[in-house]
Amino acid sequence: MPLQIRALARTLGQEGEEYCPADACGLSVRWGWGEGDGSPGAPRALEVSVRNDAAEDWRGVVQLQLLARQEAPRFFLPGFLYGTNGGERPLSVPHEFPRIRAARARPASPWWMMQANRLAAPAAFLYDGGRIRGFSAGPYWVRTADGRRCAWTNRPEEAGADFERFAGYACAVDCTLPGETGSFAALGYTLGYENAPWHFIQAHRVWERAPLSEESTFPLRAGEEVSFCLAVWDYPAQAETALGGALRAVYDRYHQSPRVIGGMSVPRAAADLAEALSRDAWLEEEQCYSGFVRERADGKGFDYNKIPSLAWTNGLPVAVPVLAAALRLGREEMRAQAIACIDHLISVSRNERSGLPYETVDADGRPGVRGWWFDGMRTPGHAVYLSGQAAFYALKAWRLEREQRSCDHPEWLAFARGIVRRLARERNTDGEYPFVCSEQTGAGLEYDAMGGCWALAAAACYCALTGDREDLDGLLASERHYYRAYVRRMECYGGPLDTDKAVDSEGVLSYLRAVRYLHTVTGAPELLVHMRDALEYEFSFRFGYCVPLHVPPLGRLGWSTSGGSITSVANPHIHPMSCTVTDELLYYAEQTGDAYVRSRARDTVLWGCQTYNTRAGEYDYGRRGWMSERFCYSPGLLVERYPDGTPASTWFALMSWAAASVLEGLTGAVWEAAAAEL
Repeated sequence: MPLQIRALARTLGQEGEEYCPADACGLSVRWGWGEGDGSPGAPRALEVSVRNDAAEDWRGVVQLQLLARQEAPRFFLPGFLYGTNGGERPLSVPHEFPRIRAARARPASPWWMMQANRLAAPAAFLYDGGRIRGFSAGPYWVRTADGRRCAWTNRPEEAGADFERFAGYACAVDCTLPGETGSFAALGYTLGYENAPWHFIQAHRVWERAPLSEESTFPLRAGEEVSFCLAVWDYPAQAETALGGALRAVYDRYHQSPRVIGGMSVPRAAADLAEALSRDAWLEEEQCYSGFVRERADGKGFDYNKIPSLAWTNGLPVAVPVLAAALRLGREEMRAQAIACIDHLISVSRNERSGLPYETVDADGRPGVRGWWFDGMRTPGHAVYLSGQAAFYALKAWRLEREQRSCDHPEWLAFARGIVRRLARERNTDGEYPFVCSEQTGAGLEYDAMGGCWALAAAACYCALTGDREDLDGLLASERHYYRAYVRRMECYGGPLDTDKAVDSEGVLSYLRAVRYLHTVTGAPELLVHMRDALEYEFSFRFGYCVPLHVPPLGRLGWSTSGGSITSVANPHIHPMSCTVTDELLYYAEQTGDAYVRSRARDTVLWGCQTYNTRAGEYDYGRRGWMSERFCYSPGLLVERYPDGTPASTWFALMSWAAASVLEGLTGAVWEAAAAEL
């Protein structure tokens, strides 16, 4: 194999922060190759042992590195690092996230180390020179009933083992080796861990590198030896999307199903969530749902943070799933609320000058474009993420009412049609929709982002639902552009408006919808290939195993990470937006018979059914059906506090868009599917 291997170590309490050869720390590290050819389905086994040869106990961090000669290395650490995370772009931005660059200048560094539970899958990859190289290893260590220490790999003999400590992962560019010329790129697995050179909690909260501690280091008694195995991949690849084969193998090795709550079903979960929104978030005077709902400290009623928004974090993505639930459950009052909200938003949002809808209500009470996200944007104007998404959800509501109630809402269709046609005029010569449009004229002002793909999703949906194929060639050209520029490179950035175009899981959700509808119209086989690759990218943010949790309320409840998706490399908590494409997962699985995608869909459904208050106060706040957006699977992400100051692993609020995201996934195709029987 064209891979070099070396072992480094850093001892607790040593001077300086540098890693030195492991033998200089009194450790002997040995390795040998086992079975496998390095292909996606047959990774080669690398058996490793670490022994403390000293007469005294040792504690520190051991790093085993796999190195390959570099040309233009692109790293992939699921949920944490994609390519360079934009390391080639300007760094002077208000939202920070880890980036790879040869010269160190925060937030960029030539190397990174992180606790293993920061990754959605326990694996690290490098794409360079037409090859995929990478490995997977146990994300944490356990002690079995017979006292043996081992890296957890989900084997039957590890059932019931006690959690001991997390492992870590690492990557680096421009490494040198004694006696070798040129530079290497490295992937690392660590016993113990560091979050370095900086520890990113979220885009506006970054800590300096912490000293090694008892918690972060790995102990070895004098003479003690531990062993572990890395599954190593090394195979040719024409594009980064070839990572999908290895990621499927990682899922098969480590997969754990989310927990199932007794008596839970898809209809019950949908009813709980929809009733909470209809009962506790509905604001009759505003004809909208509140963005946040919090219990008052005195226990007398609620406080509301309305977050007026046409789409994204409120508005139509809340009202339309509630409408879908009302139609499924036969709740007329709930349906009337949702229709009133949709009618209200459509009637007050139009900007006659630009031909696009306003996305929010300004401080003076008038419709405008200065939402809570405004100061996080580089260019003022209409956000196409929101206008395109609004058109998509208006079309979805129009279809639901026609199909399930034979009720037509021509104003909803006209609203969507106007947006679709207006934004089509602003596609650039690449076929890309704008990210931001002028408030005065509707002209495209800023591109280079996945946020504009919501316009493509709306246009594809409009084409499929109405049969209007006038712009079909333009839509197919646009789809090919988004695939080549973003999806094929496994680097979708510029979805949400508040992350300075960090790589995220949100942007590809609109693309999945677009490809699904374009396939229903054309039946083109290549669209299913593109859809598969987009799903592989999205799944790279989605946990397939259950991270050990210790901080309440999630740790106390046995809450499952499996099925939940990391939002972005800038805001690395789990949130529920990926639940909204459950229909797309099932559509792809139905078209192809792909059991892996169907399993991922089941994980998503089960995750959503266990991530809200199934009873009042279950998550230490709120009523039945209440759900937050932020779930912290790593202690390194905690920001919320209990009243006594102790850390909490979730926010204590009903957040309407979050609950509606799960609701959307439950009220579509899965309602009739086998997954409805939990």
